[in-house]
This record gives sequence, structure tokens and C-alpha cells, in this order.
Amino acid sequence: MPAIDLARLRKQANRLADFFFLPDEFMKHLREMLEFYVNHTLRTKENVAPGSNLITYRTPPAVLAQIENELRTVAEANPEFALILADVLWDEGALETRLLAAYLLGRIPPQEERLLPRLTAWTQQVRDPDVRSALLSTSLTRMRKETPAAFLTLIREYLHPARTRTWSNGIQALLPMIADTSNVNLPPIFDIVEPVIEEAPSTIQNDLSDLIVALYRASSNETIFLLKHILSAAQNPMTVVTLRRISTDFPPPLQNELRELLRPQPIGQQPAFSGLHHEDIDDFVSDEPEKPRLTRKPRKKTTPGPGTQKTPTAKKRSSRPAKKPEENG
Repeated sequence: MPAIDLARLRKQANRLADFFFLPDEFMKHLREMLEFYVNHTLRTKENVAPGSNLITYRTPPAVLAQIENELRTVAEANPEFALILADVLWDEGALETRLLAAYLLGRIPPQEERLLPRLTAWTQQVRDPDVRSALLSTSLTRMRKETPAAFLTLIREYLHPARTRTWSNGIQALLPMIADTSNVNLPPIFDIVEPVIEEAPSTIQNDLSDLIVALYRASSNETIFLLKHILSAAQNPMTVVTLRRISTDFPPPLQNELRELLRPQPIGQQPAFSGLHHEDIDDFVSDEPEKPRLTRKPRKKTTPGPGTQKTPTAKKRSSRPAKKPEENG
């Protein structure tokens, strides 16, 4: 890969934006540009992104960022064409083109009725974590900022109790809003996520950890109050187990606040919860080693010798030594 000349990169990205209204020409010049900046030292034999099923050009982030900057104004001014180009970029199927498609969705007005159907369909198709993150954050940028009530309605749909398979998407989509410290939507956010924290399956432990850390950074006092309330009133024993498992990711002050509520119960006080696996039950057992029990040493039995009578009135033996029998001559 040649060294990135920023002046040349800006010129290339500006020229690419000239083909915004011609998707086929845009794709032709985009491929040429991505090939120009390929980092051959990082390309694998299969040329597939790690943890993904998408081909990749291994394009440096600075190149994609410059292309996005050049497309921003024209995409916001022409959302109809932005949606058409986004479809073409998505169908190309490369990591870089799908990231650009997700970016263009984020430039489309939230009132566009085709925005959410695209987002729903694409999130169901994607396996790549970077593209998924872009769809749930970048693609919802304008909706999150311009129509927060509609955005929270979407989050409620993601986090519906009957749709646990979409909870992960709902949490990831919510994180950028929580990170906005000037946001006035924290109270409804706490109301939305409380049942999710109570019932979160172990499959979304990482997402749950991200959520709690983000809430704590936005409002530490409210987060501590919420978690203490959940732990104190939890009906599901797995609530404590899950929070204990991820608590090592919490900021130290939060760990200290929750330490007593998350402390494992001694085995003698362990409730007999049904439906738990052995590894789950182990989380309720105290890590302190069990003290050895003191056992009384059994008394040594005395075996009576021959000729000894076991009677309570046996006479006390004389201390005088017995006479030796005389030997026959």
C-alpha cells in the first residue's frame, strides 16, 4: 500500500462523489480507489475479514472516512439517490462497501419510510461485527438526534420481552444515545432496560456489560440505585449469577457498591432452584474453603488376656510378683 497522501486522497474522494448519481460508474471508480489503497501485507489468502464472511480490501480507515466526508453533503441533499446508491453498495458484498452503505442510511431523513425496512433486513443478513455496529449506530444517527421519541419506540420493539433474539441489537443501538451525556432521555431509558437486565440470557452477557457501563458513565447514582433494586427484588436466580459474572468489567466504584449483593451464598444457605445447570449452581457456592470438621478420636479397646475374667467384682491384682513354678528335677 502506498503512503497516504492526504491531498491526493481528498482529490480522489471528491472525484468519486461526482458519480453519486451514477451508481454503476460510482462502483467502478470506488473499486479502483479501494484497490489503490489495498494493504497487501494484511491480505490473507482467502481475503476475508476476521470473524466475518465478507471479502475485504483491507482499506485503511482514513480512506473510508474521507469518502464519507465527501458523500455527506450530497447524500443529505438527495436522500432518494442516497438510498439507491446504498442498495448498490450493500449488494456489492464487500466489507468496505457495506460500511459505506450503512453510512448512507445514516444520512437519510428519519421520516423516510423505507429506512427502517432496509435496516431491519440488513441487520438480519449481516454477521460481520463492524457492519452490524455501523447499522445499529451510524445508520440511526439522524433518527436518534432528530426524532428521539421515534427512536425509543424502535428500541422498545427491539427489546420486547417476546423478542429476546433482538435484544442484543436493541442494546447496541441504544449505546450511542446513552453516551450523549446531554441527553434528557435517561429516565425512559432506565425504564426500558430494567426488565432486560432482570431477564437477560447468558448469550448477551457482553452486550449487558456494555449497557451497564454506559449507564454508569451517564448517571452513576441512578445506575447504582437501579441495580440494587433489581438485585434485591430479583425473582430469577440467574439475574444475580449473570451480574456477578460480568461485574469484573464494571468500574471499581460500581463493583464496591454491589459487592455485598453479588456475594455468593454459602452452600448451606443455597436455595434449591430448579432448572439450573451445575455450572450455574456453582456460582451460588462460596469460594471460601470449608473448614475441616473436628472428629472425636475413638477410644482404644483393651483386649482381655487369657484367664482374665470380665466381672465387675474381679479382685484387684496383687502387686506382689507371682511365684515361679518349681521345675521337676
